Amino acid sequence: MKLEPKKTTELLTFIDSLPLGDDIDANRGCLIETLHRAQTIFGYLPAEVQQLISERLKITRSEIYGVISFYSYFTDKPIGRHKINICCGTACFVKGANRIVEEFKSKLNINEGETTPDRKFFLGVLRCVGACSLAPVVMVDDHVYGKVTPEMVSTILADYQD
Repeated sequence: MKLEPKKTTELLTFIDSLPLGDDIDANRGCLIETLHRAQTIFGYLPAEVQQLISERLKITRSEIYGVISFYSYFTDKPIGRHKINICCGTACFVKGANRIVEEFKSKLNINEGETTPDRKFFLGVLRCVGACSLAPVVMVDDHVYGKVTPEMVSTILADYQD
């Protein structure tokens, strides 16, 4: 994949503003912030972006990939325009989050961690969003839906039909 020059310049400008040097341990302290910025710019973290970060921060690609794969926030696959995340923490699970996950999977015809073929929706599962009093909770982008039932899934999806 060839990176878009404008996005690449934006990322390089950000990286160049960081207090980087020859001290690899100090550079590691900038890694998560850099990955966040890169994912905001590109929408995900393709191999080419990881390589660019590796070269600039002097951190191995395997170490960068280890961080990306450890934190569920980061992804190295393109994701949909709208991120649907279903909380499956204890309170949400007890209140039926698993049924909501299954309903979204059925309606979108994808599994957890996948994006619809039209790249409109990404379906993810979170362990806790901290809104237990609203359980079960679904987040679409930055919007929080509380006390969700499987019957509400179609209505939630309709809110994002462009």
